[in-house]
Amino acid sequence: MSILSKNKFTITSALPYANGGLHIGHLAGAYVPADIFVRFLRLNNKDVVYVCGSDEHGAAITIKAKKEGVTPKEIIDKYNALIKESFLEFGISFDIYHRTSEQIHHDLSQEFFLNLYEKGEFIEQVSEQYYDEKFHQFLADRYIVGTCPNCHSEGAYGDQCEKCGSTLNPTDLINPKSTLSGETPILKETKHWYLPLDKYQPWLEKWLIEGKKSILKSNVFGQCQSWLKSGLQPRSMTRDLDWGIDVPLAEAEGKKLYVWLDAPIGYISATKQWAIDNGKDWESYWKLQPKEEDNSTLIHFIGKDNIVFHCIIFPSILHAHGEYILPENVPANEFLNLEGDKLSTSRNHAVWLSDYLKDFPEKQDELRYVITSILPETSDSEFTWKDFQARINNELVAILGNFVNRVLVLSHKYFEGKVLLGSALSERDEEVLAELKKYPAQITQSLEQYRFREALSSFMQVARLGNKYLADEEPWKAFKEDPERVKTVLYVASQIVANLAVIGQPFLPKTSTKLFEMLNLEQQDWAKAGTVDLIASNHQLGEAQLLFEKITDEQVDFQLNKLAEAKALNAQSNVSTEVAPAKQNITFDDFSKLDIRVGTIVEAEKVAKTKKLLKLKIDTGIDQRTVVSGIAEFFKPEDIVGRQVSILVNLEPREIKGIASQGMILMAEDADGRLDFVNPNSAVANGSSVR
Repeated sequence: MSILSKNKFTITSALPYANGGLHIGHLAGAYVPADIFVRFLRLNNKDVVYVCGSDEHGAAITIKAKKEGVTPKEIIDKYNALIKESFLEFGISFDIYHRTSEQIHHDLSQEFFLNLYEKGEFIEQVSEQYYDEKFHQFLADRYIVGTCPNCHSEGAYGDQCEKCGSTLNPTDLINPKSTLSGETPILKETKHWYLPLDKYQPWLEKWLIEGKKSILKSNVFGQCQSWLKSGLQPRSMTRDLDWGIDVPLAEAEGKKLYVWLDAPIGYISATKQWAIDNGKDWESYWKLQPKEEDNSTLIHFIGKDNIVFHCIIFPSILHAHGEYILPENVPANEFLNLEGDKLSTSRNHAVWLSDYLKDFPEKQDELRYVITSILPETSDSEFTWKDFQARINNELVAILGNFVNRVLVLSHKYFEGKVLLGSALSERDEEVLAELKKYPAQITQSLEQYRFREALSSFMQVARLGNKYLADEEPWKAFKEDPERVKTVLYVASQIVANLAVIGQPFLPKTSTKLFEMLNLEQQDWAKAGTVDLIASNHQLGEAQLLFEKITDEQVDFQLNKLAEAKALNAQSNVSTEVAPAKQNITFDDFSKLDIRVGTIVEAEKVAKTKKLLKLKIDTGIDQRTVVSGIAEFFKPEDIVGRQVSILVNLEPREIKGIASQGMILMAEDADGRLDFVNPNSAVANGSSVR
């Protein structure tokens, strides 16, 4: 069924944490694709509310506040203003950008909690959680770091390892440390309220696996299926924190709602505030209606790290409540990398939106175009400044801008800016116009399936069609001998330009507005797309203007130098101030239990369907054994065969991606997260001990 058969839509983009600015990874994940989709729906005259807002609770806020020596309120006020202004200047067309610190949100979140509490949906449970004795405080997930039990990377958080993406519990961490004191926390009893996700698993399997398999993107469906296959467990909906929304129970003094309970409710409270401000009925966008066909269609645009919350936890909350619609789709994108490395806010390896808007004023559409061209729709993709330059210069300037400019300039040069139908349409003219009519349907189909890259490519094919048509007809040569023919050629070309203005609106809104002005034409909705008489004969065109300017080598070099400087500063900072503290002392007997040998890699290959893992066969001198190692981002298999390594040979075997891994190779990690081998300076016999 076409999504355009539905009339009312509730569209959300992930709420950004108000503890930092926005970068291009955020735009590619949740905001540019959502904005394209919303603009497309509005052009089809659908009833749409598009909501977002700052997520202003949770440990990330308080950690930032402690680092900067200010209050959480100062942090959220600072970054909410920065984020909101960046979105506004960039042109993301929210109906409302709200805040979860507003009272209307606190009230609604507590109402949700009480609804589930009074229905007996929560499990009350006393458990042992980490506690910092020095700071006299229980530690939320992000206040604890340690070694990931899955990939053995240092610096994993209590809720997630950002190296391998595993979802964790704080007690899963090896050698946990408090981020407040740097000391090992103790376990202490505390009472919390848990959402029994295991209870909802049968319903989720029916709703998700059976009901959504045909419509969810493959990456989203795969992650959901993996979670359900592993078996869901109860998840705490409350936390011991001093910042957030109070748990509305007398026995829960000092406890706050878990941020992933209150954050998605922020979509609803934002809609409620928008409705109050605009005289609308918010319930019609969120609550179940007497007739199913009157329900709003809820779609969440997010990044891959939020899939579990939007596909499993929030739907379970809505289902348990019973009065709310469930998401129709969650078109999550994967991660966008930058110049061969992961985007990293902590290392300042990012293209910040606020910086981009200062460095490239009036080039919002150019960034929208490049990001849409490389959207990580089902797998990670990469942004580079050279590619940014090439796409703008070779596509926007040379194809789209060049075609539009030639049509308008020639029309003014030959016919004083008037569109005139001269001689009858030729067979070639009819073919071009027939092909033009096909593109709106192609773009519609792509957008309905959340294939934004494909839709943008079809849009650019229209510009290519126009360029080829002009190149074939050569009106600049034909004018002297057959001006009537030139009138017709420019008439046909003008219809293509007008269609570019119409179908370009979701992708390049500022450019399309400029095009309509240049054409001296009122803005048109999607129903006019593919129409071959958008411009009447004898219509007067406006003044020709350049749509785009080339990106210079100097501009690219400036951006690359900024990244290099940030990398150097980060490395210097890490060396001087961020060396990890020594771990807790062990006895000599503890150390003597480790059997570390020198071995040689005799075979190496990538592990299928992973980005980081290599399957190695290592000659340890004792035997030849298989080891799975997360080093594929730094080493090619063919480059490391024959290399000697240090290997822990008496580590308990464990299964990784269906492969039995029998040991661990020792690696050194520098301040930038790069890995290198720990090996002898000269060749030694395999099996030699490392002492």
